[in-house]
Amino acid sequence: MAITKFDQMITFMETFTNLEKQPNNYTTRTYRLDRMKLLLAHLGNPERTFKKIHLAGSKGKGSTASYLATGLTALGLKTGLFVSPHLCDYRERFTLAGRFFEESFLVEVGNHLIASLANFTFTDEWGPTTPTTFELFCAYAYLLFSRSGCQWAVIETGLGGRLDATNTIISDAVVLCPVELEHTKILGDSLEKIAYEKSKIIKEGVPVFIGYQEEVVMKTFLSEAGERHAPTYRLDEALHSLSSSTTANGEAVTYRWRDGHEETLLLSMRSHVQAQNSALALLTLRTLGLYRPEILGPFAMNTIPGRFQQLSAKPAIYVDGAHTLHSLAALLSSFSDLYPMDKITVIYGALEDKDHRSMIKTVLTYTHQIIISRPGTYKKSDLTTLKRIFDELSGVQHSVVLIEDNAAALAHAMAITASDGAILVCGSFYLAGGIKEAFEAQRSEREPQLA
Repeated sequence: MAITKFDQMITFMETFTNLEKQPNNYTTRTYRLDRMKLLLAHLGNPERTFKKIHLAGSKGKGSTASYLATGLTALGLKTGLFVSPHLCDYRERFTLAGRFFEESFLVEVGNHLIASLANFTFTDEWGPTTPTTFELFCAYAYLLFSRSGCQWAVIETGLGGRLDATNTIISDAVVLCPVELEHTKILGDSLEKIAYEKSKIIKEGVPVFIGYQEEVVMKTFLSEAGERHAPTYRLDEALHSLSSSTTANGEAVTYRWRDGHEETLLLSMRSHVQAQNSALALLTLRTLGLYRPEILGPFAMNTIPGRFQQLSAKPAIYVDGAHTLHSLAALLSSFSDLYPMDKITVIYGALEDKDHRSMIKTVLTYTHQIIISRPGTYKKSDLTTLKRIFDELSGVQHSVVLIEDNAAALAHAMAITASDGAILVCGSFYLAGGIKEAFEAQRSEREPQLA
């Protein structure tokens, strides 16, 4: 077959086993690296044609990766960026530092991959299997980066690290973002087990950059790095202090490094979490010798969809993909710097396998008005359970309603929120994407059509 549009490439790749859409019954048989290694070899190992920074962690990977790619691009280095999930557009997953590839090039490379798959086979002791959708996403990204002449690529793991399809690369640097309890049915039911899975992207002798971590996580990372003779650079040791404040214009951040350097930036992406993500990216670039002061302008202006992204002004509507307890708490804390509790409406939805009670307690601390809505259909969620927990934990001052449809949830939020108030969408990237699509559809209906 041959494609003529990028959307057809996505449809093709999704005809393969898509683990992101499967129930939580994954096995080691399902996640494996030997098939991905053979696929890349079959394609001529396109991932070997550029330098790579590999990221893992529970939160902040996408933002940190974007800061890194922006910094490299500001140095004049052509840089690919592979992240997941996307917010509204699949093209967000494979870009040139956030800039979409041309449609014609996406189609050209897509047809090359499709033709190459025609004579690719993989058989093991369990029989023949085909690549998964995510393995094809990875291969497609590497082909795009290689065939477009990228000098660097910043690559985010999809899930975990040890058996993630991206863990077939030999990177030039490893970046380990903060770890929380997540995907416990797949990665393990403790921070130590999850950190172990993520630590396995560390490679022999490759420098490792570690963000703020719980003690047990840091211990696991340092142990793995020691066994791999990999030099480590810890953000908590590199920084003397990191301070930030959320303002209407951005996140005002001051970085004071232990080597005496000091920088003050106004980041376009707001919240204290972005101060930490940007600091980890700066530490990485500095240490690798990929830093010049002139990168700071583009670095500060960096934005990506679904991170404290403002869609409108009256009322203000923001979407954010915060989906772990700590990232949600940080988001709401920063948001409260801009709006008082009685002016905030939260549209909330979360996937299964989350710390629902703790996350819901956090939401109830910052707002009286909550609308529960479905975080897409891409992965499983249980809105009835979310509503029950909200009802158990909320007080008489809280109003909690369940409106599954994203467009209806947004319409209700706009009806009950004052014009000088704000609507915050959080709990899942899939919910953020659904509300953003609903907002854009409603806006197009409101705008007069051109004759």
